[in-house]
Amino acid sequence: MTHTILWFRQDLRLQDNPALNAALERAAQSGGTVVPVYILDDEGEGPWAFGGATRWWLHHALASLDAALRPLGSRLVIARGDSSSTLRRLAREAGAGAVFWNRRYEPAIRARDEGIKKSLAADGFEVKSFGASLLFEPHQIANKQGTPFQVFTPFWKHCLAHERLRDHVTPQPFDAKAAGIVFARAPAAKVASLDLAALKLLPTIPWDSEFATNWEPGEAGAEERLAYFVRRALSEYNDARDLPGEDGTSKMSPWLHFGEISPRQIWAAVEAQCRAEGLSLDGGGPRRFLAEIGWREFGYHLLYHFPHTPLEPLRPEFARFPWAEDPGETKLRAWQRGLTGYPIVDAGMRQLWRTGWMHNRVRMVVASFLVKHLRLPWQRGAEWFWDTLVDADLASNTLGWQWTAGCGADAAPYFRIFAPVTQGQRFDADGDYVRRFVPELAKLPDKWIHAPWEAPADVLAAAGVVLGETYPHPLVDHAAARADALKAFELLKTTRHEPH
Repeated sequence: MTHTILWFRQDLRLQDNPALNAALERAAQSGGTVVPVYILDDEGEGPWAFGGATRWWLHHALASLDAALRPLGSRLVIARGDSSSTLRRLAREAGAGAVFWNRRYEPAIRARDEGIKKSLAADGFEVKSFGASLLFEPHQIANKQGTPFQVFTPFWKHCLAHERLRDHVTPQPFDAKAAGIVFARAPAAKVASLDLAALKLLPTIPWDSEFATNWEPGEAGAEERLAYFVRRALSEYNDARDLPGEDGTSKMSPWLHFGEISPRQIWAAVEAQCRAEGLSLDGGGPRRFLAEIGWREFGYHLLYHFPHTPLEPLRPEFARFPWAEDPGETKLRAWQRGLTGYPIVDAGMRQLWRTGWMHNRVRMVVASFLVKHLRLPWQRGAEWFWDTLVDADLASNTLGWQWTAGCGADAAPYFRIFAPVTQGQRFDADGDYVRRFVPELAKLPDKWIHAPWEAPADVLAAAGVVLGETYPHPLVDHAAARADALKAFELLKTTRHEPH
């Protein structure tokens, strides 16, 4: 019983992995080894089993993790089914007396993991869990009243002022040589494992054809992308991050979601680049980028303390918001397919479908369009993002949609309704982003690319655009939709309560 089961979940990396390091230390002291396992437990995920895009990513991330373990004399044991009973079976097969893992914070997973921990401990197993995916555990951060924060700025200031901030942002090193000695004891090779293909994570219909050209799942891909970003885009991040036609954002979110890199590693890389370039960590691009890590922390802070929010508004008065009717879901489907008639919205939705990702500025625009122009429930948008984003993360997805809808923490004011034409003209002035993802408008001059319905007939003809045929008329009129949304929000205005 000297061996240790290391249960990988959304921490698919070797570097800066507290559970892995602790398991290796236990095995070294006991003369045992570590058996790395991954269990696909769709039922255990509750209502938030992985969507189609994240399943694609997971397949390749698991393959990458297994490939990283092989040179160390180990491998990833793959299983499918109920987590609790599967862990017991694997522990018996491996002769293990301990099960270690890194914590997750989704409501259904927290409840499941707590039950597994108590059950395994009652059966005599040593059971330990560790914090690996956040800078701070959600229960560690509270305001002066001892209650959860509901506004980002004071939350992040509190984190940055934490007396042990340095401890929380410093990665744990991974000793490959020591790991190789432990793994060489090799019970992992004796434990039955499924082939990765048996998990059936890849789509049967090839809608993912562009994913592989845009992404390299795995720890090596994460490190390569992070190195590229801090060298090429960090210093200009404050300005370039809002331009969807440029490669000005980190795109680290899918690797962060599956734990192929940690926020501590990202923090360390930013600090190292600032030293190399003589930049200040507290100014310009570095400060703004680290604040995005803060937003991710804030999302998990809220999910932990308000576990109902993936399905219900944080502000209860929004439960009676007068959503519009949508017979046959025609408006929802037009939005999903990128056929709203607003080029910046359609470009974003098509980028999402083709690549599994969407630029953050455009995420706000398309979300605002669904909720405030079409007045369709934010939950429907969150569901679509959950299935189509390779970085579909319950905390971030919930925070973003409730922010846009005005019903969550630190929410956008109800009267902030993104004008899609203005957003396109401001952040995609040359139309490159629209032309890439809405090619039927590619020949329109810059002046008309974001409002083709305003273009003269001869300009449309020269560009080969026939409104209503090659590209749709606007699904709604912006001014009228904005007025209707404001009327709807006015119904709730008298009962709105601002967070403290």
